[in-house]
Amino acid sequence: MRYFFIFLFVFKCSCVLAQGSVKVTNVEKGWANNSVNVTIFRKNSLVSFRNTQYVAFYDDSANVVIGKRELDEGKWQLRRTGFKGNVNDAHNVICIMVDGAGYLHMAWNQHNNHLHYCRSVSPGSLTFTEEMPMTDIHEDKVSYPEFYKLQNGNLIFLYRDGGSGHGNLVINSYDIQSKKWIQLNGNLIDGEGERSAYWQACTDSMGTFHISWVWRETPDVATNHDMCYARSTDGGKSWEKSTGEKYDLPITAATAEYACHIPQNSELINQTSMFADAKGTPFIVSYWADPGTTIPQYHLIYKQQKNWQVYNTAFRHTAFSLSGMGTKHVPVSRPQIISWIKNNKQHAAIIFRDEERGNKVSAALCEDLDKMKWNVLDLSSQDEGSWEPSYDTELWKKKYRLDLFVEKVIQVDAEGKGSIGPQMIKILEWKP
Repeated sequence: MRYFFIFLFVFKCSCVLAQGSVKVTNVEKGWANNSVNVTIFRKNSLVSFRNTQYVAFYDDSANVVIGKRELDEGKWQLRRTGFKGNVNDAHNVICIMVDGAGYLHMAWNQHNNHLHYCRSVSPGSLTFTEEMPMTDIHEDKVSYPEFYKLQNGNLIFLYRDGGSGHGNLVINSYDIQSKKWIQLNGNLIDGEGERSAYWQACTDSMGTFHISWVWRETPDVATNHDMCYARSTDGGKSWEKSTGEKYDLPITAATAEYACHIPQNSELINQTSMFADAKGTPFIVSYWADPGTTIPQYHLIYKQQKNWQVYNTAFRHTAFSLSGMGTKHVPVSRPQIISWIKNNKQHAAIIFRDEERGNKVSAALCEDLDKMKWNVLDLSSQDEGSWEPSYDTELWKKKYRLDLFVEKVIQVDAEGKGSIGPQMIKILEWKP
C-alpha cells in the first residue's frame, strides 16, 4: 500500500453571520495559489451520506486530504492520503461521491491524462484502495471527472475523452451489488472532431438524470455557443429530449435539443450548473452578454410547460470579456442554481461571487419564479478572491440545507499561479 497515515483532528469554532441562518465552520488550510480547490465543476467537494459529511481538498504540498464529520458538528477528522495532484493546473480538481452502500469514491488530477480513481476500502473509511481503472476503456485522456448518485444508490461517472474542441462525453455506471463499473456510452455527445461539449448535470428526486451543455469549437473560450439539453430516465442507458422524443446516440450538433441559441463571442461561459425540481423541471444557469451590451449577466434557462424560457437577471453593471485558452481570471464566478417549493411557490437561488460586491459569497434569491423578482444578498463579509461555489448536493436534497465549500484563492490567467499561500477552508451553511 502506498499510503502514509496522518490523522488530524481539527475542531474550530462556528460563527453566525448577520444574514440570518448562516453558519461558518473552519476545516483546515489548503492550497490557494490558483482555483483548483474551488472550481465549480467539482462534483463534489463536499458530500453527505446519512449523518456523515465528507470533504476533499489539496493541501499546500499538493497532497490529497480527505475528511469527515458528523453533521452539525465542528469536529473534522482529516487524513492526508498518499495521493498527490498537479495543483499548478486548476483543471486537476478532486471529486468525491458516496455510493448507496457507504463507499467513498474519488477521482483527482485529471486534465487530458490517464484516469486517477480509487474508492474507500470499507464503508465510512478514510483509507483508500490503490489507484485502479474503472473499465480500461477510453481512460487515457480524461478531463472533468464528475460523480452522480442515482436513487438506487448506484453511481454515474462523467468525463471528457479527448481535448478541448475535439472531445467526447463518456458515461460510466457503477453497481453497488457487484462493485463494478461498466461503460454505458463511450461517446454520448459527439463533437465529430470539430467541437466538444462542456456540460453540467444533475439528478432529480424521481431518478431522472439531466444534462445540458454548450458547444465549443476550439480551445478558445470565446467559441462557446448555444445551450443544449438531454435527459435519461433509466440511469443513463437511453436518452431523450424534454419532449420525450428519443435520441439516436451519439447526440450531435445537428440532433441536439437547443434550449437557448447563443452565438459565439457572447462571453458565454462553460460548465456552470443545473438543478431539477420535484416535478423534474430543469433549471440551467449561466452567464453571457446579450446582443448590444458588453456586460455579461446571469441568465436562468428553464422549461415552462412546452417551451424553454430564458430570464436575464440584469443586476450586474461591469463589463468584461472572455477570450483565450486555459483557466481564466474572471471578475465573477460561474453560478450555482438551487430551487425548492415553499408556501406553494417555486423558489430559486443563484449562488455566485462578483468583484462588484467585494468578492463575497453572494446569492440572488427569488421567492416566486412566476414573478421573477430577485433580491441579491451577501452570505459572507470577506473577500474570497477567485472563489467559485460548489456544495453538498446530497445534503440539499435531503434537508434543504446549502453547505458551500469556501476558500479564498487567487486565479491568474492561462494557468498562472498566485502567491498568497495556504488559506483556511470553510464550510458555509445556509438555510434559505
